[in-house]
Amino acid sequence: MLIDIIKQRQSCRSYRPEGVPRELIFACLEAARLSPSACNAQPWHFIVVDELPLKNDLCEAVFQGPYAMNRFAKEAPVVIAVITEASTFMARIGGFLRGTRYGLIDLGIAVEHFALQATELGLATCWIGWFHENKVKKILRIPAHKKIGCLVCLGYPREEAREKNRKQPADIISFNSYQS
Repeated sequence: MLIDIIKQRQSCRSYRPEGVPRELIFACLEAARLSPSACNAQPWHFIVVDELPLKNDLCEAVFQGPYAMNRFAKEAPVVIAVITEASTFMARIGGFLRGTRYGLIDLGIAVEHFALQATELGLATCWIGWFHENKVKKILRIPAHKKIGCLVCLGYPREEAREKNRKQPADIISFNSYQS
């Protein structure tokens, strides 16, 4: 059941060294590709880095100094750069009028579809939003005007899933009006 996959999915910071077969990577990317987006804009592009020397060079460069807390990413055999692409005109207008960046919401939905598919396949992921963006752009030859929404680590987890610590339903749910 989907709820079992959701319960199992977590941010992984310790990976086994073996590589991930490309067919499994493609399965995760297909889940992301099929995710919904505002006005069907699909405002994303995925750069899969699975060549070990390039992946290691990338991690060494982008997780230094203030970004060092994410150096665990070097353990993952795959790192994916998720680029935020332009939304459709209607999605941009709607986002402007609502004060909402729908492209970022769309990217979040796509990456979580990716992560849930990875979990179902026995893989683990971790979203990373704190990295040296300009170095990623340089190493992966991403145009300067593009925005990298996040990096995603992918690999086989070294440890079993830990218990989730979440707020109770009564603390976050109300019906028919806001209640705190």
